Amino acid sequence: MTLPHNRVESALLRRINERRLLEVIQQQGPSSRAALTRSSGLTAPTVSKVVDALLKRGLVEEIDPLGQTLGRPGRLVQMAAESAVILGVVIDATTCCVVATGLDGRVEESRTRRFTTPASYKHLLDSIETHCRVLLQDTNRTVHAIGVSVPGLVNERLQEIVFSPNLRLLDKRNPAIDLEQRMAAKCLLLQETSGLCLSERLYGDAKGLHDFAMLDVSTGLGMAVMSGGQLLAGHGGMAGEVGHITVDPTGLRCGCGNRGCLETLATDSALVRRMSERIGQPLSVEEAAGRLAATPEEFGADVECVSEYLAIAMAAVINIFNPTTLFVHGTLLVAAEDRFARVLERVRQRTLTASLADCTIVPTRLSKRQGAIAGIMHHLTNTWAPPFR
Repeated sequence: MTLPHNRVESALLRRINERRLLEVIQQQGPSSRAALTRSSGLTAPTVSKVVDALLKRGLVEEIDPLGQTLGRPGRLVQMAAESAVILGVVIDATTCCVVATGLDGRVEESRTRRFTTPASYKHLLDSIETHCRVLLQDTNRTVHAIGVSVPGLVNERLQEIVFSPNLRLLDKRNPAIDLEQRMAAKCLLLQETSGLCLSERLYGDAKGLHDFAMLDVSTGLGMAVMSGGQLLAGHGGMAGEVGHITVDPTGLRCGCGNRGCLETLATDSALVRRMSERIGQPLSVEEAAGRLAATPEEFGADVECVSEYLAIAMAAVINIFNPTTLFVHGTLLVAAEDRFARVLERVRQRTLTASLADCTIVPTRLSKRQGAIAGIMHHLTNTWAPPFR
């Protein structure tokens, strides 16, 4: 006679093995069953059973290897790209976007829809729903989930955006819950910098890293830290708000209500504001980038000032968290190689020598679209079973 607790243990072990194999496939891409056996530490019969179970659930699919002509080719197992779809929603201060992709997380411009951020919360939800349905109308693939990336302070315990300094219509809201009711699909709310951090670990240069940090210096200034392979969350999931550390008590008023926060001094938005004030007309990030490329000497003082504060922010992250790698996401000071090099010179002056010696600073190549996708994939994997240790 099989006891009930034995059946529970067996089911749990099966799901742990399934999670382990999902993680391996996510990390190394399309793999043969033999390669999965070597990488996972599971036995060949177990791998075969787990792959069959994941195939039935639509989480993975099999493909023929490219370029193999001799003998009978062994099929490769990959995350479901043709038979399943997940949606990523990025809500930002000026522009939002919706992207559709398979479980492999490959983001393509042809499957991305962008729109100007509406002025009201209802119109925002209406626009997101419309674009989601347009992306799904020509597919018969199963929708597994939707990841919603948002700016601001997200309280995971209360399941709401406490406040969003650069997009106040999100205050005390949860667009993921509201969208879930409309789309009848699982939706997950994700703070945008946490999404960027997860995307680096899942799809970028942080594969295999357990201790690294992400600093987003685009519209606002956000931070996320991966410590021991887990996102640092804090009591309510609100850890990492370095952008609202006051560094100039008499400075510009921040969206949070305080004056002189790093967010007002060390970001793309801060540089655009200073450049706009200098020429007496508003600029977009794209226009600012064009002017910096055309007449860099005109805005040299603005670049120097914002670079100094950005270096202070980066040094603080390195000194406090001692990451192996610090990824930085931005456009005007980060994506431009010469300007980023000058920022790094200042970081070396501001950071503890021992901490900096153990840290590599890298501009991130990934986008917030990939962050939204990575967030929902991380959630699907984490809720599948406890991690394999």
